[in-house]
Amino acid sequence: VQLQASGGGLVQAGSSLRLSCAASSRTFDNYVLGWFRQAPGKKREFVSSILWSTSNTYYADFVKGRFTISRDSSKNTVYLDMNDLQSEDTARYYCAADPWATNARQMATLPPGYWGQGTLVTVSS
Repeated sequence: VQLQASGGGLVQAGSSLRLSCAASSRTFDNYVLGWFRQAPGKKREFVSSILWSTSNTYYADFVKGRFTISRDSSKNTVYLDMNDLQSEDTARYYCAADPWATNARQMATLPPGYWGQGTLVTVSS
């Protein structure tokens, strides 16, 4: 599985960004896909995930109400729409895929099987 993340950039606080994760051509019906982030000097942390087959989603508490994860099966792409970005959202964002998780919540606690390269999001205050 190959994952290609894009959409990062430098934005001002309060702005929005859409991250995209294009996955290699295959069926993801049994996969959970999601996003993690890693800020400078901090551990990588879970952000959000989506069960491909049902579009059930799960979010870290710190992004609820601001971020929305979605997927487009016709494009094999997962999106992360981020609104009201704050300086603490500055991080490299990584997409991930897990063929073994059975629900979206599991990605928050179990290491995913596949990682994409990150895309950098910088929020200036």
